[in-house]
Amino acid sequence: MFPAMFLEALRAMGSNRLRTFLTMLGMVIGVGAVVLMLAVGEGARVTIKKQVDALGTNIFIVLAGFQNTAGVRSGSGSRQNLTQADGDAIEGLDDILAVSPVSFASLQLVYSGRNWNVMVNGVNERYLSVRSWDVADGREMDSIDSQSAARVIWLGQSSAKELFGSDDPLGKTLRVGTTPFVVAGILAPKGQSLDGRDQDDIALVPFSSFNRFLQGSHFQGVVRMLMIKAREGADMNHVQEDIRSLLRERHHILDSLQDDDFFLNNLSAVMDSAEAAARAMTLLLGAIASISLAVGGIGIMNIMLVSVTERTREIGVRLAIGARKKDILTQFILEAILVSLTGGLLGLLLGASGAFVVSSVWKMSIQITPFSLLLSFTVSLATGLFFGFYPAWKASGQNPIEALRYQ
Repeated sequence: MFPAMFLEALRAMGSNRLRTFLTMLGMVIGVGAVVLMLAVGEGARVTIKKQVDALGTNIFIVLAGFQNTAGVRSGSGSRQNLTQADGDAIEGLDDILAVSPVSFASLQLVYSGRNWNVMVNGVNERYLSVRSWDVADGREMDSIDSQSAARVIWLGQSSAKELFGSDDPLGKTLRVGTTPFVVAGILAPKGQSLDGRDQDDIALVPFSSFNRFLQGSHFQGVVRMLMIKAREGADMNHVQEDIRSLLRERHHILDSLQDDDFFLNNLSAVMDSAEAAARAMTLLLGAIASISLAVGGIGIMNIMLVSVTERTREIGVRLAIGARKKDILTQFILEAILVSLTGGLLGLLLGASGAFVVSSVWKMSIQITPFSLLLSFTVSLATGLFFGFYPAWKASGQNPIEALRYQ
């Protein structure tokens, strides 16, 4: 019975190809729009996630406070009240894996007639662990480098390319300002940060070397920033409060109403917010595109109602020779589903092609997931079933005698 109904549905679709195509067009556009919008939204979410992962996970940043001189307040990090000892104390807290002091300055690097302005960071041997950053070539920084203020430097991918081109930088001596440093390693690529900054345009030197040879503070042990990595699975809010309480105690801030003299940022909260915004955008784009699916469904209903009217005598003949009402109902629902599914499959091809064009022309990150394809297919099926039910029910409710008399 079902194969015969399926063949009859194909015959009905083929009897008026132009009308069938125009009926499917709404579904084609609707499904294509959903696939394309979900691909754009998912691409944005994946891009943000990659940038977030490049920063490192479970990270806190502590910045020194600001100075207030004659009513003029300087920016964060200008007050020299954050020390390496603060970092050592924080490293002793529960759920803390590693802490690195960070001082930085924009300095000129020179090698064999080439020069390049780079953000040079003074860090310790735990910095790469905090940032989840690998060394692509060469060796990692160790405690001996930090203790001996060794004049060694690690270059990001962009910095190495600008200074050395296609040459191998390892073991080469360059100048940072006027001080010679030996290239000990090349960092693995990190890509852009959330603000669009090239994270590979960087250089790392031991913190002690930065203080002694480059731009150290006049006060022993003072740092611009502390980067802290918490244990995976730790309660980040609880860890944040532990760090804040410890620093307030060390900085002798006893009054609970007194503000902190440092800035404590939880990058995990920033990352969660960015990913939540990307997910919301994906849902919004999908919801907007789904409106066209409703329009396509209404088109299917209208054409099916016209088809029921045109085929009234046919319905009457079927009922007169023994067809049951559920057979008529099934026949017309099957036709609606077939039209909807065919339009949906064409829409999948249209959406995937549109995503490829968008990715190629506008250089946007596009992600077509199995979920979006399955969702579009399921929605096509549901749309045909939902909007085809009323015309099918109306067809099955025909009076055989009245239907045979219909002209």
